[in-house]
Amino acid sequence: MKEPRVYTLNFVLVCISSLLFSASFNMLIPELPNYLSNLGGAEYKGLIISLFTLTAGLSRPFSGKLTDSIGRKPVMIFGAVVCVVCGFLYPLLISVSGFLLLRLFHGFSTGFSPTAISTYVSDIIPENRLGEAMGIQGISFSTGMAIGPALGSYIKLYTSYDVLFYCSSFMALLSIGLIYRLKETVSHKERFSFEKLKISRHDIFAKEALPPAFIKFVSYLSFGVILTLIPDWSEHLGTINKGTFFIVFTVASLFVRILAGKVSDMYGREIIIAIGLVVLTIGLVLIATLQSITGLVIAASVYGLAIGILSPTINAWTIDLSKKETKGKSIATMYIALEAGIGIGAFFSGWYYGSNIEHIPILFYICASTVVVGLIFMGSRLKYK
Repeated sequence: MKEPRVYTLNFVLVCISSLLFSASFNMLIPELPNYLSNLGGAEYKGLIISLFTLTAGLSRPFSGKLTDSIGRKPVMIFGAVVCVVCGFLYPLLISVSGFLLLRLFHGFSTGFSPTAISTYVSDIIPENRLGEAMGIQGISFSTGMAIGPALGSYIKLYTSYDVLFYCSSFMALLSIGLIYRLKETVSHKERFSFEKLKISRHDIFAKEALPPAFIKFVSYLSFGVILTLIPDWSEHLGTINKGTFFIVFTVASLFVRILAGKVSDMYGREIIIAIGLVVLTIGLVLIATLQSITGLVIAASVYGLAIGILSPTINAWTIDLSKKETKGKSIATMYIALEAGIGIGAFFSGWYYGSNIEHIPILFYICASTVVVGLIFMGSRLKYK
């Protein structure tokens, strides 16, 4: 019997669409702080990410419910449409309040599309190759995260903010074009109605997805801290390019994603996640202790390897535990934990840091401790299997 293929046209299209979608909103990130300062809102720079993340997290229960009911494609398209609309609105809403309101609205994009994308991939991939496929899809999204900021800064350098915003919309439009080519995987779709936007407590979390959601949370607390503090830490260590950590981290995570996914298909998700948590703990301790430019690069590499191991494996584990009819809700539960981890990590670290550079190593030691809690949890599951 011939084994089902992984690299089908639909899989390739959804991966390219994921890359374009990711690049669309990430290409704005490096230029938005200066843009907000030009509007007179320099003191609100910390809200650029937190408002976006807040809406993304709050919208997950809705995206999970709609993904399971009206279909994967409409939810993917809605998220990308938000990016298209926002790209055209940034040049029009030129007050600080208008900008912050738009950042809040823009967060709906990542609250919807990634949930449906992950669910769609799980629909079209054979179970014994799911980890591998999640690794490849993760590479696509991460590549958009890597090339988006570089492309956005290049566009702004040679053109203007308005052109940058319109290019962001164009990227999202290309993503939508590819989504339209996909074949819907929900056979009994329901028509959309506003009644479907009513969320009960049973729609917020999928109980079966809580174990991977917990691991996602403790893993991504550190990412919120990194987004908030690594630029200042890099400058303190004498790094000319504040993006060095993120470049090294992204490249390191890309290399290991497919391998980690394939190995988890062979040996099980939980043992690979435990290994990833050990590597993550080491990476966070190295960030705190290797206080030099070379040390920062080494720490970024180890941290990237850890995220490359954990991300596709936790995603695949979530799908393994999910019920077929509520797969979208399970994936949304996992993403809620991710957004909560990033948001809480960013908020707490920003509050404790208080521009005191000596507090930064302490925060990374705290992050390492929270990861150890996750490792103990995984160890207990492995012990009683």
